[in-house]
Amino acid sequence: MNDILKEKLAGLPDSPGVYIMKDRTGAIIYVGKAVVLKNRVRQYFFHTQKQVKVQAMVDNVADFEYIMTLSERDALALEANLIKKHKPRYNILLKDDKASPYIRIDLKEQYPTVEVTRKVRRDGAKYFGPYFNGIGVWDVVGIIRSAYRMRTCPKKFKKGARECLNYHIDLCLAPCCGHVTPEEYREVVERVMAFLSGRDDTPAKLIEQKMIEAAKKEEFERAIYYRDRLDMLSRMKERTLADLGTVTDIDAFNYVTNGALSAISVTVVRAGKLMGVRNYMVTDVALSAEEAIASFVLQYYGALNVEVPEEICFPVHTDVAALEEYLYSLSRIKTEITFPQRGTRKKLIDMALKNARDYLEKNADKEKRKHDNTVGAAALLAEILQLDGIRRMECYDISNISGVDKVASQVVFINGEASNADYRRFKIKTVEGSNDFASMAEVIRRRFARLRDGDEKFDELPDLIVIDGGKGQLSAAYTAMRGEGYDVPMVGLAKREEEIFTVFDERPIVLPRDNVALKLLQRIRDEAHRFAITYHRSLRAKRYYSELESIRGVGAAKREKLLKVFKYNEIKTATVEQLAEVVDRTTAENVFAFYHKTID
Repeated sequence: MNDILKEKLAGLPDSPGVYIMKDRTGAIIYVGKAVVLKNRVRQYFFHTQKQVKVQAMVDNVADFEYIMTLSERDALALEANLIKKHKPRYNILLKDDKASPYIRIDLKEQYPTVEVTRKVRRDGAKYFGPYFNGIGVWDVVGIIRSAYRMRTCPKKFKKGARECLNYHIDLCLAPCCGHVTPEEYREVVERVMAFLSGRDDTPAKLIEQKMIEAAKKEEFERAIYYRDRLDMLSRMKERTLADLGTVTDIDAFNYVTNGALSAISVTVVRAGKLMGVRNYMVTDVALSAEEAIASFVLQYYGALNVEVPEEICFPVHTDVAALEEYLYSLSRIKTEITFPQRGTRKKLIDMALKNARDYLEKNADKEKRKHDNTVGAAALLAEILQLDGIRRMECYDISNISGVDKVASQVVFINGEASNADYRRFKIKTVEGSNDFASMAEVIRRRFARLRDGDEKFDELPDLIVIDGGKGQLSAAYTAMRGEGYDVPMVGLAKREEEIFTVFDERPIVLPRDNVALKLLQRIRDEAHRFAITYHRSLRAKRYYSELESIRGVGAAKREKLLKVFKYNEIKTATVEQLAEVVDRTTAENVFAFYHKTID
């Protein structure tokens, strides 16, 4: 432990707050909250035995900061915001890329519709779900249409509208055509919400009756449709849990660890029905299971915007008063956190534990490979380049065709993984013709000028900049950066031999093709190229569209017709006869004349 740490540890206050751990480069590697900062932070450095992942974090701590707060709840809110902003390596980082669907009903509308969404917003609408693990959201929507005939279309009402097919096959009340009053429709909506809340069991009888009637009329396809809805209702009923009392919405959490990796599972119950279990690998370096679960819950409901239930079950007792207050601030729903020791709720916690163990066992090797190819690869690259560490990498690429529509991309990797939210793109403004060296210099100057001017989108310095190109591109970029008053480590990656060029050595670094550090550089270089060329193509397409629509007689419809048959360069060289097979002859002649102008 260095002298700076010893001095700071001695001066820690007896106050709630947030502590921020940093590595040798100054990068934030962990953010935590404490009821008493002095006690909590000192545990990391003076507690004798620690799990492998905790010790790994402590070994990387070169400095720390703390922020005192008025209460533990304030510390929780600040912790969540700092984790979201800085994405520390050793915190749980959840991604909202596999959100389960919900059913949304907006009661502010006169005739609400059943909507399917993957985002739970705090907009006053009613949300029901999530639906996963065998209960399909569209199956539930089908039950609502079959039993209640509530509208599911998003269209706006228009005067003189005609009934659609759903009305004629008895799947919609057609409020758009005035076949139901607002009061009658509101009663239907209330019954639908009662069904989704587990308080209405009438759909089975209604759908069975419709199935029998359809079979009598020999409308067998409709009868099969209703039969499938009945099967779905039966499966939902099988998942109904008894002994839950008045609370029907529960999330039950549990946690397992092998010392290096951990998993958390949550058993989800909605409307008294078991919806399934969600599993997550986690890396948080909390010192106990209860702290790990609490930290996970903070992001689970905050960062992912998941619906907060009426009750949350934890496997071990801990002080959760501040967490309950924080959850209330998110949802305005009074949520109780309980610690059941018996009964149905205990079985839900045990189910989560069983799933967490299975998930950890099956994914431990996968997570280790992922770590080796991301965080491990970044650490190896830092060692090769003799840097203290690499958390944030930025890569730049130029894209143009013959100097036209010149653009550049900035791609960011954090801890070896793409951080799409930090991607940026540039139009080249000052360079004439095809000059990649000058274009790269312009982009680097603009990037660091934005940092100097306090632009929040460019406020974080990278630990390493990667230039797509060899010694020439690297030299132009480095000179431009130095001209703005910055000196960030920078390398160039040449495509042909995959050589790594540095600023201070004419000889390139050549790594084996299977080296994970080289593969990391290749991934970020290829991603920068993809992002740049995608932007270039979009600008080129807009220019082509604008150019075509400047021709007399060509509007959006005829432009689309032409581009469906011809590529842009083919339009420029096509004959009048070829063009006239797609558009009218007058327009064809105008297009031909536009691209075959003669100079007097």
